[in-house]
Amino acid sequence: MQVNEIMTSNPRTIDLNTTIGQAWEELRELDVRHLPVVDGKDLVGIVSDRDFATLPSPPLVRQLLGNPELSLDAPVSTIMTGAPVSVTADDDVAVAVDLMLDKKVGALPVLSSDGAVVGVVSYVDVLRSLRDGLVSLGEDDH
Repeated sequence: MQVNEIMTSNPRTIDLNTTIGQAWEELRELDVRHLPVVDGKDLVGIVSDRDFATLPSPPLVRQLLGNPELSLDAPVSTIMTGAPVSVTADDDVAVAVDLMLDKKVGALPVLSSDGAVVGVVSYVDVLRSLRDGLVSLGEDDH
């Protein structure tokens, strides 16, 4: 099975200069855990809900808005994971699973041959695919 069969296609991406506050709002509005970060069309990072754990509690953040390192107005590049590991749409799902396990990440950006972000594959996609496969196997038995 290939990554393109289970990935979320055409994911929302955010620009490198998106603020931390805007990135948080995007995650909440889209109800996702990961957003690829791009500079133009080039993947430069990924931000996850876990990256926000590096920030102080929200009331403290509001008090510290003048500090660029802790401000919600700071660019998302200050908390994102830079140069994230990625896969291509044609990679086998096993490659994606091995990378997620090895790198201890919950999702991987999926890139086209020209380096553009065309999808995101997460552990949730893998589990959903496994569940669907098991359900299909069970239905074949009846």
